[in-house]
Amino acid sequence: MNKSMTPRPQFPAENKFGSSWALQMKATTMDEPSRLIPNLTGAILGHGGWVLSRGADDVGLITMLFEFEREHCVDIYAMLIAVGVELSQLAHLRFTELCQCTRSHWSDCGSEIVSIDLEIHSFSAESELPLKVSTKAA
Repeated sequence: MNKSMTPRPQFPAENKFGSSWALQMKATTMDEPSRLIPNLTGAILGHGGWVLSRGADDVGLITMLFEFEREHCVDIYAMLIAVGVELSQLAHLRFTELCQCTRSHWSDCGSEIVSIDLEIHSFSAESELPLKVSTKAA
């Protein structure tokens, strides 16, 4: 067999974020997007992260792309929960894996960059309340 026919190992395609830890996550919240987006942005910045893009549509879907150094993964994980983001089961598993792997390989990877593409569905309490109709008996 010549070299041109030798099978090459298959590597996963590099993700669109260029990081070995580029994660797509889904979550829900009971907060209004107009309240959650500034709170979440400030919290990410306050924990050493960078917000690359953010936005919301008119049906309550919030999208946020942000990055942070792996050494801050536990802080970012706790902060997401603290600001009212309810991560999906898969998102919790991914964050747990990230935090455990980072702790196990601290000296090798602490300064690597993690990219999170977060999609949050907002089910705010205000939009869920039925309209109250005032009926007074005479």
